[in-house]
Amino acid sequence: MLITLFFSLLVSTVVATEKDNALPRLTDTKAAEAFIDSAEVVVIGFLEGEESLGYQELVAAAKRVDSVPVAICTEKEVWAVYSLSSDTITLFRKADNHQENLVIAEAKKLEADGLVNFITINEVRYITEYNQVTAVGLFHSEVKTHLLLFANRGSKVYTELRERLGAMAPEFTGKFLFVLINGAVKSNSRSLGYFGLKSKDLPRVGMYDGDSDMKWLLPEGEISTERVREFCQSFLRGELKEVKQAETETKTEL
Repeated sequence: MLITLFFSLLVSTVVATEKDNALPRLTDTKAAEAFIDSAEVVVIGFLEGEESLGYQELVAAAKRVDSVPVAICTEKEVWAVYSLSSDTITLFRKADNHQENLVIAEAKKLEADGLVNFITINEVRYITEYNQVTAVGLFHSEVKTHLLLFANRGSKVYTELRERLGAMAPEFTGKFLFVLINGAVKSNSRSLGYFGLKSKDLPRVGMYDGDSDMKWLLPEGEISTERVREFCQSFLRGELKEVKQAETETKTEL
């Protein structure tokens, strides 16, 4: 009986381990498309199989970055749809319709820590909170114009404004990246100063265009969907170029 019990526990442990180490498997293009469409940011390991270099590292990384769904696809026909020909870990995001590829053969070193960094750096969302990590992905995006929400975390309007602008962001996919800058964080004081703002002035909305290195502030008042939408559309119509830029407290990088 003890032997039977031991064997049962051993089998249960093996099954649990295999389950813990398993990633959802995408078997065709429709499944891949549905998975990519299921969240703002997803990661797919286009790998030969579970024995491939990168698979176990991806499993470990997926457990640490639970905000991003992760799956595996071994079907070469699906790889071709995404212009891939060798083992690649790919991040897909909706905010700028971007596909970021990490080709396994080109990686100098492949570890779970590195994959966590790869995911978190490129985890650009419809509204992305600005910090030293996300700044890399934001400024590497092909979308160079940022709609900026300056707000203090913990204030009454912080969550409401974040949700309001985040819901509007899909309207401007490919045109703007919506960025939240938490004015309550001391390290963000440089970003506020670039717009002539201090934490006590918030919330405010600004815009930065990386191509022209110009910036503007939405005039003080209610931060409504209508006002922010018109602010964005004014830029797209070319009207903001004629408007006085936001004052700068200290000339520095955003």
